[in-house]
Amino acid sequence: MDRSENARRKFLRNSSLALGLFAIVPRHVLGKGFTAPSDRINLGYIGLGKQGGILANKFTTNTQAQIVAGSDVWGAKQEWFKGVVEGYYAEKRNMSAYNGVTTYLDYRELLNQQGIDAVVIATPDHWHAIQAIDAMNAGKDVYCEKPMTNTIHEGRAMVDAVEKNKRVLQVGSMQRSWDRFKRAQEIVSSGNLGKITKVLVNVGDPARAYDLPAEPTPEGVDWNLWCGPTKLLTYHHTIAPKVVDKYPDWRDFKETGGGILADWGAHMFDIAQWCLGMDHTGPVQFIPPKDRNAVRGLQMFYANGIEMVHEDFGRGWAVRFIGSEGTLDVSRRFLETTPGTILLPNGGDSKDMFKDQNNHYQNWLDAIKSRNQPICDVEIGHRSASVCNVANIAYELGRPLQWNPVKEKFKGDREANKMRKRKNRKYS
Repeated sequence: MDRSENARRKFLRNSSLALGLFAIVPRHVLGKGFTAPSDRINLGYIGLGKQGGILANKFTTNTQAQIVAGSDVWGAKQEWFKGVVEGYYAEKRNMSAYNGVTTYLDYRELLNQQGIDAVVIATPDHWHAIQAIDAMNAGKDVYCEKPMTNTIHEGRAMVDAVEKNKRVLQVGSMQRSWDRFKRAQEIVSSGNLGKITKVLVNVGDPARAYDLPAEPTPEGVDWNLWCGPTKLLTYHHTIAPKVVDKYPDWRDFKETGGGILADWGAHMFDIAQWCLGMDHTGPVQFIPPKDRNAVRGLQMFYANGIEMVHEDFGRGWAVRFIGSEGTLDVSRRFLETTPGTILLPNGGDSKDMFKDQNNHYQNWLDAIKSRNQPICDVEIGHRSASVCNVANIAYELGRPLQWNPVKEKFKGDREANKMRKRKNRKYS
């Protein structure tokens, strides 16, 4: 490593949590559609792949925030994101001259820019906590993709960082902003299903250890920085493709994600938690299936006796609430009750009832301005991620676990308690 690179990394280590001394882009060059500085929120993006592009579309289409910067370890993705965002402004805001996106290799350089008010984090899960905490320590509010973290210890650290820095953090479990899921929450919490005894949640498989064959690392990516706090993995194109046309497979592996159990569980277990009124707690007992190779069948019990099961009940990724007076099934495609009069007491057709997905993104921006909590705040995100994280631990260990959601510890299981956190690798 040459002296200039040593100096760069030393600077980043020493200043990654400090505010910079200059704005990333002067407000007077924002072009047509300019909003007064008091109303404008300048956004920086960390992670410029598929999800970063999707979120760029959401924030340019549905909000008055301004995207001014992005960071990614791929040079090609920096250029792609810059082009995509500037194209969005030309198309959606008639700002054809907009050229205000500055890109960085290292996210810490982005955080040092004083003109950035908030950041959107769309990196692999193993990076979420470190980047979010660095951002909050640097005075930025945060939109963090789900699942919020893939270790329990990181989740609590993020909750503490929000409180310490008085920041606003929204988790990307956007189903909470959709009318269909809001209506499901109203029905379950109202008692119209009677006493809830059981909840079925179907999402994907638990995480597995990284096992892909090594491929040559392509040019244009800082692979050491991509791996970051996890162990230095061998490269494989399916976990980090240069051109992203589908969601990469890093989600499948415990080193970088939490399996599809966590990737979709952060949506569907989140809805179960919300509807049951368990946003600040979680199940207290986890009983995995006897078959160590099984990827469904985990039973979870809340302190009040409600059973939640990770089970495929034949309707795709969805949640089923079973009560003494009826059942409710909900997913992104349907909301149905048995009997139907629970959903539609006056009759009618529910087919066209739930088209409005509302604006999860503006909800965060409104919270930034008001300094109130958004609809999916850090404690909610932590608790929903913890259900997924403990579920993964139970599948991996293959034995019943007693979980204390107040102390956030396992009872009488040293090995499980060690798995609540991960020793991070030194990557710079």
